Amino acid sequence: MKAASPKNPSMPAEEIRTVGFLGVGLMGSPMARHLLRTGFGVRVWNRTPGKLDPLIDAGATRASTPAAAAEGADALCLCVTDKAAVEHVLFGPGGAVEAAHAPALVVDFSTIGPTATLSLAGRLKGQCGTTWVDAPVSGGATGAEQGKLVIMCGGEAHDIARLGPLLAAFSQRVTRIGELGAGQTLKLCNQLIVATNLVAISEAFKLASVSGLDLDIIPQALAGGFADSIPLQIFGRRMAQGVFTPVLGELALMLKDLSAVQELAGEHGAVLPMTLAALEVYRRAAGRGLIHEDLAALFKLYAQGPA
Repeated sequence: MKAASPKNPSMPAEEIRTVGFLGVGLMGSPMARHLLRTGFGVRVWNRTPGKLDPLIDAGATRASTPAAAAEGADALCLCVTDKAAVEHVLFGPGGAVEAAHAPALVVDFSTIGPTATLSLAGRLKGQCGTTWVDAPVSGGATGAEQGKLVIMCGGEAHDIARLGPLLAAFSQRVTRIGELGAGQTLKLCNQLIVATNLVAISEAFKLASVSGLDLDIIPQALAGGFADSIPLQIFGRRMAQGVFTPVLGELALMLKDLSAVQELAGEHGAVLPMTLAALEVYRRAAGRGLIHEDLAALFKLYAQGPA
C-alpha cells in the first residue's frame, strides 16, 4: 500500500466523502446504510458476500477484497468480530494494506481491546502511514438501526473531529475518551456492566418465575426505577416472552468481550470477582449449546436448571 500523502497541519483537513466499509453484519449493515442515506460514497466488503446485496441495492459499491474497498478512500471503517478478523482484513491476503493508495484514516468500530488496538495501529502506521481511531460502539443492533449508537473514541482529537460527520450519521453521541486505545478500554468497561446486568436479569427472572410472578409484567413494572436498563427493556422482554429470534446480539460475542475484560484486568493486576462469576455463567451457556443464540437465551440456562 502506498502511504497516504502527508498533510500540512496548518491547512484544513479534507472532507471525508468516500468510505470503505469492511464488515456488514448485524451492526455494520445498518451503519453503512445510514452513511448512504447521509450522502457518503460507500464501498462495502464482507466475508459473506451475499450480505452485501441489500446495500448494493441501496447504492453502495461492491468491493471484491478489503484492498478494493480501501483503495483511495478518505476513511476505512472496520466493523468485524474480533482481533483476528481485524488483522485479517488489514494484513491478510487481499487485505487493505494491498491497496495502491492508503486511506488517511482507519476507524475501528470492532471490540478488540486496547492492547490489540495499539499493536495493530502501530503496525499499520509503520507500513503505510495510516492513522487509527478506535471507535467501539454501544447500543446494539437496535441502536444501529435507529442511528442512535453511543461511540467511545480513542485517538488524536483532530482525527476524531474530522470523522465527526461520518460518526454523526449513525450515532446519538460521540465522546473522545483519550489517546489511542482509550475507547477500547471504556468499551470493555461497558461490556462488563452489560454482561453482568444480563446475568442479573436472568437470575431475577428465574426467582420471579419460581415465585409465581408473571414475567411479562416485570419490564414495565421496573421501568424508570433503579433496576431499569436498556438490556432489561429489550432482552428482559424477550426472556419473558420466550422470543429469541431474530438474533440481536450473540452470546458468543459477550463471552468474547467478557474474556477480554478479564485479560485486561490481569494485565493490570486487578481482581474482578463479578467478572469471574459472570464468565462462568457464559461458559456454562456455551457448554449448553446456546453460544450462537440471542443474548436473551441466557435465561434458557436458568430455565433448564443446574448443569
